[in-house]
Amino acid sequence: MPQGTILIVDDNEDVLFALNLLLKPHFRKVKVSTTPDRIAQFMESNDPDVILLDMNFSRDASSGQEGMEVLHDILRRDAEAVVVMMTAYSDMSKAINAIKAGATDFVAKPWENEKLIATLTAAAKLRQARREKASLQKQMEGMAESSVPPIIGRSGAMMKVLDMVEVLAKTDANVLILGENGTGKDLVARALHGYSARAAHPLVTIDLGSIPETLFEGELFGYERGAFTDAHKPKAGRMEVASGGTLFLDEIGNLSLPLQSKLLSAIEKGTFTRLGSTREQRIDVRFICATNSNLHERVSEGTFRQDLLYRINTVEIHMPPLRERGDDVLLLADYFVDIYKRKYKKEIRSISNEAKAKLMRYAWPGNVRELQHAVERAVILSEHSTLGPQLFTLRPAPAPRKAEPRTLNLEKLEREAIAEAVRVAEGNVNQAAELLGITRYALYRKIEKHGL
Repeated sequence: MPQGTILIVDDNEDVLFALNLLLKPHFRKVKVSTTPDRIAQFMESNDPDVILLDMNFSRDASSGQEGMEVLHDILRRDAEAVVVMMTAYSDMSKAINAIKAGATDFVAKPWENEKLIATLTAAAKLRQARREKASLQKQMEGMAESSVPPIIGRSGAMMKVLDMVEVLAKTDANVLILGENGTGKDLVARALHGYSARAAHPLVTIDLGSIPETLFEGELFGYERGAFTDAHKPKAGRMEVASGGTLFLDEIGNLSLPLQSKLLSAIEKGTFTRLGSTREQRIDVRFICATNSNLHERVSEGTFRQDLLYRINTVEIHMPPLRERGDDVLLLADYFVDIYKRKYKKEIRSISNEAKAKLMRYAWPGNVRELQHAVERAVILSEHSTLGPQLFTLRPAPAPRKAEPRTLNLEKLEREAIAEAVRVAEGNVNQAAELLGITRYALYRKIEKHGL
């Protein structure tokens, strides 16, 4: 498949003619120039994927100094420009200096056609990957608010959280945020990033509860063109985009054991490899993870790796459920009323005392998120300046489930234990036997005995 646009700059017209013929089948557009004076204009109007630049022009036919000056000017205009230098075999030391100055690669004259095409094709792919990364980074930054969103709360439980955020924001420690759904774990993650030294770099989020397992590696690590059937062009992964900043892995408890292993390897090595590539890339990322699962219990059950837990929970923050936050319920309700009365252009002054009492009595199983939705609905339905209790339609408390009598039948207990162990171990007989404290052969006999 032809690559993008290439600009060739050389003062030898015969060289330009030969390169134009050679590269036309491999690039959508080939532009040539005998002088570097037109490079700036061409960069502005065509945004080339690759600039193939000779090191020597008529002003100085051997030192390579003019080529180095042009290289510096190109990179000053566009720090992400991909420049490949051309030089004679005798000038290899100059080419190496050009690489140190920011050139992507170099080719020697006279060139080998296949090697030249491979070098320039790889350079064009690098430029496309840089564009993809910049686009994704801009998209991520556009999704983020310009300032850190407030964390509303004055209760003792929330003051402990805020104190932890203040301390941890000054560090690069990996943080694990635990709590029920809707308690505001994402707000804490954004605050940890927003008040940190990494705030100028991206905060990139992956919701592991919404990404199919088959797409996770591509989303996290990125991929090269042709890595799989639908990979029509290279894509930078979230980890690559987050380099220099923070990667927030939400609902990390949903990650399967095989993917936990891949994530652990990336965290430990500080490197990753795109799908379809063999080149390792280094990263500088702070990891913040969140889950509503009890990961310590999951480790005991064998469904979460202990070594990964050690890596992600240098420090843990426990988000309290709303039912344990006292008057924060009313503080949050007033905050949401202020937001939604402006959004829906309603003249609302307050929440009635009866409505406040109703809000305080409720257990809020959906936590802050449920309260937010309840307030928004009340504001939409309100026809008066005060929100009354009838506007807050809250879910009734579920009736307590009647406990089933526990069986003491040894045969049935053994069968249930074996079935549960095999489920937790995801069919791995060795691991299931370890959980049960018996040998693999003994487990095989019991599986056969119970017809499992």
